[in-house]
Amino acid sequence: MNDESPIQAGQPLTIAQAIANLDGEDLGLRGYAAWWLGKFRVNDPGAVSGLMAALSDGADRTPEGGYPLRRAAARALGKLNALAAVPALIECLDCTDFYVREAAIQALEMLGDPRCIPQLVKFLTTAIADGQLLPDGADFSEPYDAILEALGTLGATTAVPWIQPFLTHPIPRIEYAALRSMYQLTQDNTYGDRLVRALAHSDLQVRRALLADLGAIGYLPAAVPISIAHAENSLKLIALKGILEAQIALSPFDRLSAGAVDVMQLMDGLL
Repeated sequence: MNDESPIQAGQPLTIAQAIANLDGEDLGLRGYAAWWLGKFRVNDPGAVSGLMAALSDGADRTPEGGYPLRRAAARALGKLNALAAVPALIECLDCTDFYVREAAIQALEMLGDPRCIPQLVKFLTTAIADGQLLPDGADFSEPYDAILEALGTLGATTAVPWIQPFLTHPIPRIEYAALRSMYQLTQDNTYGDRLVRALAHSDLQVRRALLADLGAIGYLPAAVPISIAHAENSLKLIALKGILEAQIALSPFDRLSAGAVDVMQLMDGLL
């Protein structure tokens, strides 16, 4: 997910104009308004209600059958901490548009509401039989990486048996999302260590994703490997920031932990 505008901005928007544009006839302006409200975290009742209405929009549709406005609205609602939108976002999980489902899952993860857990687990169960991935469970039919990451963030420990088969998924980013989730749910370093070893992957895009995963779980043993990984320093700093924040949360109230100090030194070396 990125924060690039779907269209180039014209005149600066006001909150009132953006909300009005959500219900207008110009599809470009509607999409831009949804993006803008999320980008600038406009947690206004009118914005939330307008974005929720956009989740069922049928006018903005691609030739392939996708719903761009619904995608933008879902992303925005996650950024606005709009808990009132949770039921509507859960309904979006049945949308025929893959990217609407993905955006809704990511929004639900950001909102941190456990009501979506049963539906997320259902996505996994349909890809598994007898504890093994079905052949068609190893494809791109669902946003499995987003599902797995959300379950980890939401603390869905009951989902562990359904996550485990994805640890051998043939698509690296889905395998790594499962590892990330399993570490979050079990705190077993086995999963974190597998993510660290994967930093040697030959594909830069995969390494970039791994940096985000390790930062998200705050895995301290990954700090040094992150600092020397073959990737951009900016991304390594973001990952180390996630680890530092986790260490600060674990530090005594009157001083930083040794782990926090070590991470700060690694970050200084990358600046």
